[in-house]
Amino acid sequence: MLSSGASMLDVAPLHAQATTSVGATMSGRGAPQVSASDYARAEALIGWNARELVVDDAVAPRWIPGNRFWYRNRGVRGYEFLLVDATTGAKRPLFDNARLAAELSQRADTSYEPSNLPFRDITLTDDGRAIQFELAKKKFWSCDIVAYTCAGPDSVPQRQVSEVRSPDGKWVAYERGGNLFVRGVGGGAETALTTDGTPDNGYAVANVGCCQQVTNVRNKTELRPYVLWSPDSKRLVTHKWDQRNVRLMHLLETKNPAPVLHSYRYALPGDSVIPTFEYHVFDLDAKKGVRINTPAIDAVNTSCCWLGTDTTWKDVRWGSNSSEFFFTAGKRGFHELTLMAADTRTGTARPILKESGKTYVETNQNSGGIPNWRPLNGNREIVWWSERDGWGHLYLVDAGTGAIKNRITSGDWMVSDLLWIDEVQRYAYFTARGREPGRDPYYRFLYRARLDGTSVALLTPENADHNVSFSPDGKHVVDAFSRSDTIPVSVLRLPTGAIVRELQRADISRLLASGWTAPVAFTLKGRDAQTELRGLLFRPTHVVPGRSYPIIDYIYPGPQVGSIGGRQFTVNFGGNARALAELGFYVVQVDAMGTPGRSKAFHDAYYGNMTDNGIPDHIAVIKQLAARYPEIDLDRVGIFGHSGGGFSSTDAILSFPEFFKVAVSSAGNHDQRSYDFTWGEKYQGLMRKFSDSTDSFDSQSNWRKARNLRGKLMLAYGTLDDNVHPVATQLVIDELIKANKDFDLLVLPNRNHGFAAEPYMVRRTWDYFVRNLLGATPPDGYVLKSPSP
Repeated sequence: MLSSGASMLDVAPLHAQATTSVGATMSGRGAPQVSASDYARAEALIGWNARELVVDDAVAPRWIPGNRFWYRNRGVRGYEFLLVDATTGAKRPLFDNARLAAELSQRADTSYEPSNLPFRDITLTDDGRAIQFELAKKKFWSCDIVAYTCAGPDSVPQRQVSEVRSPDGKWVAYERGGNLFVRGVGGGAETALTTDGTPDNGYAVANVGCCQQVTNVRNKTELRPYVLWSPDSKRLVTHKWDQRNVRLMHLLETKNPAPVLHSYRYALPGDSVIPTFEYHVFDLDAKKGVRINTPAIDAVNTSCCWLGTDTTWKDVRWGSNSSEFFFTAGKRGFHELTLMAADTRTGTARPILKESGKTYVETNQNSGGIPNWRPLNGNREIVWWSERDGWGHLYLVDAGTGAIKNRITSGDWMVSDLLWIDEVQRYAYFTARGREPGRDPYYRFLYRARLDGTSVALLTPENADHNVSFSPDGKHVVDAFSRSDTIPVSVLRLPTGAIVRELQRADISRLLASGWTAPVAFTLKGRDAQTELRGLLFRPTHVVPGRSYPIIDYIYPGPQVGSIGGRQFTVNFGGNARALAELGFYVVQVDAMGTPGRSKAFHDAYYGNMTDNGIPDHIAVIKQLAARYPEIDLDRVGIFGHSGGGFSSTDAILSFPEFFKVAVSSAGNHDQRSYDFTWGEKYQGLMRKFSDSTDSFDSQSNWRKARNLRGKLMLAYGTLDDNVHPVATQLVIDELIKANKDFDLLVLPNRNHGFAAEPYMVRRTWDYFVRNLLGATPPDGYVLKSPSP
């Protein structure tokens, strides 16, 4: 066993270069010629293709009883499932792929290859003897991985995504028609815990928030209900979601012979009615419930955006027993958050502390992250995360009085994720950013701090970003660390940081042989010429001396995440930047001011002015890159993005037409007034009406700038996008027509919000930049192949 001081594993940057010259073929000093073979070489480097060339990638553990975990891995012979005993570090195949493939092929009357079994995810029974998986849509199979016998859907109870099992494994809870039911796992009659619920005012309903409502209905997708069982399985807490009288939105599904209308509840900024909810607790033995006696709570959340994606139970915590639970209640506008405790027998709730701010209050800067607070010490204390001093830090709070007993952490750095609390030794374990001098401020490192605030210790010294998972008992840690320019290394550690064993390190030799190269990480100054910004630059593998190159900015402006996002090694950088570079472009990504991961002030940079989008920082960075790389042509700058990136890329070409010449903007929320109320009201602020019939959201609307268009703009949207409604793009289209501006439009029938990586959309984006920025003709009708499932 290595001590933490002796565990410095190799994280040296990759320097290997491809032996082949890829990229657009250059013809003299004129425009490059882009052929089908150039597209084929770029296609080989698209994320969904390149990932197949990486062997033994980072470990993503799935913990199971017995201090064990399993994970799916791509090995040298294809995909495999591996089981690890965390106590000993022993690793073995979870099952014999060949035997399972043979049995499953016979039972299903289909031929399956051992290296490509027909499932990516499984459910492993607690005894580790059998696996369940979905072979066809909603057709679940079970295979005994000791006797190697498989049973098909006719003889296997069809488990539902919409069932939530109790911790003791004896009960499941589920929602139907707005009411909550329970039944025994082994079958038997169901018990209705509620009878007064409806779909618009119902218990545990999951089809809530801004997104995927139409998609789920259309695809008959079952969603996990909003239920959280107590640790002793005696009670469960849920919400009653009230969206009566919330605005109805509508979408048309393209269908033969006539379209189908889909309607759904969706509140917009400034609406007088928004969704609200109340908490209810049910006693399993008594089959009775009690309503928690708070006023209806505004449907806002503390990590990023929506209740529907950042689920309710993230804002709810059971205490040490089933007599009390804790929750946070937010206010519309996100300026105020109250931590509450509720007595499950009486329904009485009491406030513990209130957090407020001039902008928005969060409990984790990570998009979708678990809120950073936990009850402990028999419900007498709370570990609480706050940005009250300008940085995200942990505080120890008296749960009875709400008084801060002491700070746990402090300094000009940020606690990222609270992972585990050792109540016996009185330590908090967490990842943090920006504490280690001379290192990338976005890298996460694992630390532990005494709850009395007397010490903070670094546990993962390797100079890389650490993705950490604790075992349920807190006795072991899986740490997968890497950077954009280093291979992933996965190790099993003790909570002291000591390494038990190296689990695996990635092999990317086939990836490098394909022509893939790591991006160049850079540090440059923002718009103020002082603030350091971090970014990535992707260059063509083969750069021709003396030739100038267009540069394309891939943008996602935040505020909940930046253009780069995570700092781990990946072959799937945003917008398939590596592949796009191979067509003859320089491609840049930068996390501008207004994105998370740094100080509160950095994150708040354009609060109330969403039209900023960090674009002045992007321009400043591109100009500095051109000074560093003279081959970059500042007269040929493009930009593209999806969703928030669609909003900001259109904003860029309309607000800075002298700088950005070509833009591709898909699914953009071009006016926050036509987007979900939680988003605009969190980052633009509560809507204020002005005397001249305008309001505080006018400045951020792209359609008001349509007359500024000079360059080439392609807009795209999906007709069933229930996240960003098509009207957001249609408003821009209407104003462009009024201003007599030429533009290009791509409408994708029956697509929801997530079409950015669809092969056709990727190919059309390539074509647009090749034609309008590179000045070349793309290959006619090139077909990108769909990613493997």
